[in-house]
Amino acid sequence: MAKRRPTASSTRIPSGITSLPMPSPGMTAMRYCFTCVLLEERWRSRGRRRNLLRETEKATKRRGHAPSVPNAGPLRYLFLWLAGVDLRLTLLALPPILPMVRADLHLNEKAVAALTGLPVLLLAAAAIPGSMLIARLGARRALIIGLLAVAFSSSLRGIGPSTTMLFAMTFFMGVGIAVVQPAVPTLINQWLSRSVGLATAIYTNGLLVGEALSAALTIPLVLPLFGGNWELSLVWWAVPVILSTGAIARWAPPLVDHVAANGMRSWMPDWHDPSTWVLGMVQGGGSSVYFAANAFIPGYLHATGHAGLVGPCLTALNVGQLPATVVVAVAARQLIGRRVPLVAAGVLSAVALAVFLSGSTLGLVIGAAMFGFCAAVILILTLALPPLLAPTGDVHRLSAGMFTIGYAYAFVLPMIGGAAWDASGLPVSAFTPVALGALTVVIAGSAHRLLPRARRL
Repeated sequence: MAKRRPTASSTRIPSGITSLPMPSPGMTAMRYCFTCVLLEERWRSRGRRRNLLRETEKATKRRGHAPSVPNAGPLRYLFLWLAGVDLRLTLLALPPILPMVRADLHLNEKAVAALTGLPVLLLAAAAIPGSMLIARLGARRALIIGLLAVAFSSSLRGIGPSTTMLFAMTFFMGVGIAVVQPAVPTLINQWLSRSVGLATAIYTNGLLVGEALSAALTIPLVLPLFGGNWELSLVWWAVPVILSTGAIARWAPPLVDHVAANGMRSWMPDWHDPSTWVLGMVQGGGSSVYFAANAFIPGYLHATGHAGLVGPCLTALNVGQLPATVVVAVAARQLIGRRVPLVAAGVLSAVALAVFLSGSTLGLVIGAAMFGFCAAVILILTLALPPLLAPTGDVHRLSAGMFTIGYAYAFVLPMIGGAAWDASGLPVSAFTPVALGALTVVIAGSAHRLLPRARRL
């Protein structure tokens, strides 16, 4: 049965409404034209964006940045690990040969302290210029430039030998390291945004392996290879950095890192963002625990009659960092972005100080190992946060602000420990920076919600 069409008499108007306004033909035409214009503009905008990305990828391939190997995924982890190794190979190549350098160049204790502290200070001072370089050239190019600066400046430290050249090249090496450090979180965000925790743990493992290689192999292997010539040993440790940088430049996965494509135009950290200060203070507190322990454990053990434990304690301090990378890599979802793990690491650092100061032989070694473990956990957890907290175009800004605050804090606190020892004459007072660093991690880590629930891993 055919359905009857409603007639004018059967159509009722609701009560209270006398008539329904009907759009005029002119208004209907205007709406239609406006809709067409919006759709056309949206289509053109998508087309411009698609063409920009296509042209950027073509330009990247023309410059030889496209990988020539099929499996680029695992290589991203390898390149991050190599970058971490490169940042520490040359930096930690100097302490083993420092007595020879001091004797040949007639350095006093103040010059030695300045030489060892200069790279740490530059990690804070040059982080913002590194952010500017990333904003102008992209994280990938900044990484390559920074690593090349590290390699060549490190190899030139022994020319002369000259005190002026040594300090000048150490300065440029520190600048190169400071450029690379904010570039790595940006690369993690672009390369491995779905596995930030694992990528950060692998990068940090590279840092620790680089420390161990140069510190452990310089005296027994590298120096005998060059007849005890410390200048050539510095050149030797620059060679792996050059080779790995060439591999990164040739085979690193292509990135759309053009400024217009990724929107990275700003480079100055946002000092009004609470996350910048929270991350900076947490990272600075953790770094203070490690730097102060590394600096004062030998003197403390000599002053308290445990000189024979200097080697075992320093080994425990550095080896104790390695399990932290495994723990965070396995439990990244449960640890990264939460306040409890950071606060627990700060409390455990204070416990480690109590164990170390207990005086027993076993307590000294175990306490040193706990120092290294806690400092490494804090470092990994803070390094993983900028890619998760900041938008893609602002990761380098947040990272640079964090490193500026953190390393400046880690540079000042150990100086307080040395001044406290000089003023009081008590060796135990040298570990004041460890206590202050642990307290800083606890307070800063619990003062602010680090990661919104929607952005958790």
